[in-house]
Amino acid sequence: MRKTKQVVPTDGMVITTDTVLHPGVYELPLGISIAADGITLDGSNALLLGRERQGRGLTLQDIKGVTVKNLRLAEYEHGIHAHQCTDLEISGCQITSTAEVPHNSIFLDIWLPVSRAYGGGILLWDVSQSRVTENDLSHQMNGLLTYNCRDLTIRGNLANYCSGFGFHLYCTCDSLFEDNFADFCCRYQPRGERHGHMGADAAGFLIVYNSCRNVFRSNYARLGGDGFFLAGLTPDFESVGCDNNLFESNDGSYSPNIAFEATFSRGNRYLKNLANHCNYGFWMGFSRQFTLEDNHMIGNNQAGIAVENGFGFQVQNNTFQDNGHGVLLWSKHIPGFARAVPENDTSYDWLIENNTFTGDGKAIRIVADQDHGIRPLPTSGEWGTPAPTPHDHTIRENKIQHSRVGIELVGVKNSILDGNHLDHNVEDLIEKAKPGFKA
Repeated sequence: MRKTKQVVPTDGMVITTDTVLHPGVYELPLGISIAADGITLDGSNALLLGRERQGRGLTLQDIKGVTVKNLRLAEYEHGIHAHQCTDLEISGCQITSTAEVPHNSIFLDIWLPVSRAYGGGILLWDVSQSRVTENDLSHQMNGLLTYNCRDLTIRGNLANYCSGFGFHLYCTCDSLFEDNFADFCCRYQPRGERHGHMGADAAGFLIVYNSCRNVFRSNYARLGGDGFFLAGLTPDFESVGCDNNLFESNDGSYSPNIAFEATFSRGNRYLKNLANHCNYGFWMGFSRQFTLEDNHMIGNNQAGIAVENGFGFQVQNNTFQDNGHGVLLWSKHIPGFARAVPENDTSYDWLIENNTFTGDGKAIRIVADQDHGIRPLPTSGEWGTPAPTPHDHTIRENKIQHSRVGIELVGVKNSILDGNHLDHNVEDLIEKAKPGFKA
């Protein structure tokens, strides 16, 4: 078999046939592009360098069936930029040092459209039926950015130490994210001389704007601003729920904020995940019809699961240990949210069953009209309007031991407590009415 001739890349080169690059380091501010279907570019570990983190290293536009492998890119705005492509294969590439907002500066905007996207290793826009596998996208602002994509397989990639998002989904659906790493994706925003925010909306996985029916399996997103950050309501109160996603066997532990955040969305399932040693394990305000089974929440400062005005949840067979609260549910009237998602008017229709709670401050707390579930609301102004009474929670067959309080219900009605095993708690059950409510 005749050996393919190696090609020295040139600035602005357009590739239309199978190509193997000659190994080396090349300064190419205009990058290169592929302009034909069904071809393979083998980078042979050649390194293409941009200038001042501007432009694109490799551009793919309106093509299909293309394979890119073994290519190294650095110092561009986006290493690989693909638009309106199908059946791409991007594998074994190393892309780093792309455009980055200065560290320790801003709180990130998670809603940027593609026209204003942050820099990153790979940007996929209107790409479908494609695979991104075993690439190194670490040490930059963002690893992989996806906009309006479908049927992607994202497997075995590294996006550690990103100051923005390891993996980003914006209206990206029906895709698989498996065996990826996005550890240490964090940043800091100063706020005055003595205060700041650790995290500033950086995340291992950012999932926004109608990103639905995706599978996230066996990924790591530890020590990030958040581990997995899913949001379904824009700052303009547009409902853009990220629904019916599956999170299975992932690890979002050691965040200063939240391991798994998922707000204003429906039908997501969380199975066998680790959410340990964060501020919150799971934060799922104003969501509905979620399932949480066989997850581990250990050593979270505030709560293992915290949900404001959520309904239709099933929480079964989970392990809670040494959290401030195990399950923390509350109601709160917020006018803008009440208009956007009127069905999420209070906390109701929960099943909390067959869980194990050990050594939590309060194993289960459900309370009406509170801030973060722990502070009374003002009695006047927009926050003074009470939410409807929390109702219809079933707490059944849980094992609760060595906690300060086993179950606490305040201002809640139609609660069913059945077959719970409460042992060696300081107080097993606190149930009391709030003025104007019947417990």
